[in-house]
Amino acid sequence: MRYWLMKAEPDVLGIDDLAALPDRTIGWDGVRNYQARNFMRDQMQRGDLALFYHSGCKEPGVAGIVEICSGPYPDPTQFDPDHRYYDPKSTRETPRWQQVDVRLAKKTAYLTLAQMRATPELEGMQVLARGNRLSITPVSPAHWRTVMRLIGEPA
Repeated sequence: MRYWLMKAEPDVLGIDDLAALPDRTIGWDGVRNYQARNFMRDQMQRGDLALFYHSGCKEPGVAGIVEICSGPYPDPTQFDPDHRYYDPKSTRETPRWQQVDVRLAKKTAYLTLAQMRATPELEGMQVLARGNRLSITPVSPAHWRTVMRLIGEPA
């Protein structure tokens, strides 16, 4: 099993929005960075767990845990010319962008970015690196255990 951190803007998709969806499941669409896409396409597997992270908001932080519940498949938004994530260079025969489905495992205590930065055991966690803009990043088992301890969840 691998661990991940997946960023979402809460005004687009927040933890409560995910909790309100049928089966608490959604396709993680709109990823338009090759490195993040490659994580989904090449490394994520069903059963992996991810920290659901609110970004682009007043107080960014971990809001919950999601489970990867599908393998990668083409992101349908890349083919829709009316969608904000449309990619005219992508075709159905050779799609550029992938997505996976995620299911809410648990809404957790909120762990702010400031709290994460103040935790020495999280040093080196990619989301804490200055200038990190990736929407999906791997999380080491040691960092996962530390985050679980901080939010009061079993590792």
